Amino acid sequence: MRKGMVGAFLNVKGANNVRKLQEIAVKETRLGIPLLFGFDIIHGYKTLFPIPLGEAASWDLAAIEKSARISAIEASAAGINWTFAPMVDISRDARWGRVMEGAGEDTYLGTKIGLARIRGFQGDDLSANNTIAATAKHFAGYGFAEAGREYNTVDVGTSTLYNVILPPFKAAVDAGVQTVMNSFNTLNGVPATGNKMLQRDILKDAWKFNGFVVSDWGSGMELTDHGFARDLKHAAELSANAGSDMDMESYAYVTYLKELVETGKVEIKVVDDAVKRILRVKFKLGLFDDPYRYCDAAREKEMLYNPAHAVAALDVARKSIVLLKNEYVKGSGINLLPIAKNQQQIAVIGALADDKNSPLGNWRLASDDNTAVSVMEGLKKYTSNIRYAKGADVVRGKTEFGSPVTVNEADSSGFKAAVQLAMSSELVIMVLGEHGYQSGEARSRTKLDLPGVQQQLLEAVYAVNKNIVLVLMNGRPLAITWAQEKIPAIVEAWQLGSQIGNAVAQVLFGDHNPSGKLPMTFPRSVGQVPIYYNPYNTGRPGPKTEVFWSHYSDESNKPLYPFGFGLSYTSFTYSNLAIHDEDPANIKVTVTVKNTGKLEGEEVAQLYIRDKTASVVRPIKELKGFSKFSLKAGEARQVEFILTAAELGFYDNTGTFIVEPGEFDVMVGGNSTEGISGKFTLK
Repeated sequence: MRKGMVGAFLNVKGANNVRKLQEIAVKETRLGIPLLFGFDIIHGYKTLFPIPLGEAASWDLAAIEKSARISAIEASAAGINWTFAPMVDISRDARWGRVMEGAGEDTYLGTKIGLARIRGFQGDDLSANNTIAATAKHFAGYGFAEAGREYNTVDVGTSTLYNVILPPFKAAVDAGVQTVMNSFNTLNGVPATGNKMLQRDILKDAWKFNGFVVSDWGSGMELTDHGFARDLKHAAELSANAGSDMDMESYAYVTYLKELVETGKVEIKVVDDAVKRILRVKFKLGLFDDPYRYCDAAREKEMLYNPAHAVAALDVARKSIVLLKNEYVKGSGINLLPIAKNQQQIAVIGALADDKNSPLGNWRLASDDNTAVSVMEGLKKYTSNIRYAKGADVVRGKTEFGSPVTVNEADSSGFKAAVQLAMSSELVIMVLGEHGYQSGEARSRTKLDLPGVQQQLLEAVYAVNKNIVLVLMNGRPLAITWAQEKIPAIVEAWQLGSQIGNAVAQVLFGDHNPSGKLPMTFPRSVGQVPIYYNPYNTGRPGPKTEVFWSHYSDESNKPLYPFGFGLSYTSFTYSNLAIHDEDPANIKVTVTVKNTGKLEGEEVAQLYIRDKTASVVRPIKELKGFSKFSLKAGEARQVEFILTAAELGFYDNTGTFIVEPGEFDVMVGGNSTEGISGKFTLK
C-alpha cells in the first residue's frame, strides 16, 4: 500500500478498519489517492432482505429501491463505498444457481428492477456519505451458460444478445451506473474479460459509458484456462486492450502492465483511460473532498440492524411471497388459506421451519448467522396450538459460503414422529425446499425437485392427512408437479431474509394478502428447461393431431406455473380493454380491473404485446408494461399503459434499434397466460 500499488480493496469492512487503510493511502503514499472499498451487497448488509429473485416477485419497484437504499445506508456506515450489484443477467434456466441473484427471465422486468436497485444504491447524490457506487454485472451473457452449469460456455445468436441480454446493461449505463463487471463466460468463443467487442466497441464507444469496467474475481487469469491467453502476461495484455480497466484478484496488471507498456504491447493511452475512469468514480464519491466520509464508527453503530430497517425488510418480504395454489380438501368447501386465528391442532413439519440460518439465503457475507426470524417463531405469535416435528434434514453437516453442500439423501429416521404428529392434527404446515446455500454461485443442479428425502416425507404425511399447506423455501424455480396435483395449498416463500418468519406467518394467517407474481417460469419437469414465457412461435407451433410439431412425447409444453403468475385471497377481473392508436408515438391502452372478492388486495396488471410480422422474428408475447395497485373489495379502477417506440421496437442483428409498421396483438391480465386481448396496426 505505501508503494501506491493498491487502488481498491474488497471484503474489508468496518468503519475503523477502513479508516486505518484509507489513512495509509492518503497520508503515506506518493500521490495520496484514496481507496475504493468494494463488497458484495446483494440483498442487504446486516439487515437482510429477500434474495433478489424473491424480491423480484414483489413487482414493487419502490419497495425494491428502498431495500437497496437501506442496504447502502448500512454498508456505507461500515466503510463500504462500492457494491458488486445489481446482477442484471437475464436467465431462463433454473438449473443455474445464480438465478437467485437476479430478477428472473424477462428483460423488461429485469431492466426495471435493475434500475430500481441502482437508484437505491447510488441515490440522488453519489457524494453523500450514505450512498455507494453500484455495479451492473455480468457483462455479458453469463445467465445463458450452457446446461445451466456455472462458468460454462455461452453461445447465443445476435438477436438474443441485442434484445434479451444487453438491454438491462444499456439502461444501467444510461441511468449512470458507475461500474460494470465483466463475466466469466465466453461469447462467440471470446472470454468476456478479453472481449473488445463487448467492452470497447459496445460499452464504451457505442454507449458512451464513462465509468470503469472491473473484472470478475480472477477472470483475467482464467483467460489461460479458456485457451485464449498463453500465460498471465498475455492475459494482462489482452484484458487491458479489450477494455477491462481494473483487474480483480488475478495480479496480472500489477505484475505485468508496466512491462507491457514499455514493450509496446499496451499503449500508455489505454492505461491513462483506465486510470481516468477509476479516478472519476472516486471523485464522484467525494473521496478526494473527504476520504473518511465512510468512516464514522458512531453512524455504523446506529445504522447496523436499525429497527426501521427491519420494518422495511418485513414489508418487502411479505410482498415477495407468491400464492401458487389455494384450494380445499373434499368435503370442507373452505380454502385452507388463510388459516383461522382459532385453528386448533396445527402441525408444523420440516427442518427449514425451525431454521434461523438457511432462510437468510446465499450471498450474505456481512450478515450474522442465525439472525432470521424462523417460521416457527413467526407462527407462535399467532397461536399456541402448534407442534413441531423436523421430519428430515435437508442437508448434512456444516454449510458455508464457499464449501460444497451435502444433501441428506438417506436419513428418514424422523418420518415416524412427523407422521404421528400429522395424524393427530387438523392442519399441517410443511416447510420444505432448498437450503440457503443450495442456490447461488457455483450451485448448479441437474434436478429441480425437493432435495434429499423431502418428497418422500411430503408423501408420507399426505397419506395420513391431506390438509396440508406447503410452504416452499428455495432460491430457484422448482419442479413440484406431484405437489401441485395433490397438495391443496402451496406458498412460494423463497429465502426472504431476516424477517421471513414474520412475513410467512402474516400471510398464512391472513394479516397480509399475498400479491407476489413469479419472475421466472416454474417447469413441470427439468427436461423442459430452459423454459420461458416468450419463445419464438417456430414453424410448427401446433398442437396438431399428428406428431410433426414442436412438442415433447412425454410431457406437456405448458409450464407448471407461468411467468407473472400469483394468486390472492381475493379475485380480480379484467374488462373494457381499449386501444387508442391515433398517435402512433404514444399508443394508449386502458383496461378496467375490479376486485370481485371479499377482501382488499393488491394486483399486478401486466401488458404483453406481440409483433405479428417482423424482419426479425419476434417472440409470441413480450411484457411491455405493468402496474401494481391495491383495490378494496368491490372496487374497480381504470389502468392505463402507454406504448412508445421503446416498447414497440427491437434490435436487428447488427444491433440497430428499429420500429417497423404492422399489426400488433395486445394482452392485459394477471399473468402471462391469462387476460383479455385486442390488436392495433402501427402505421
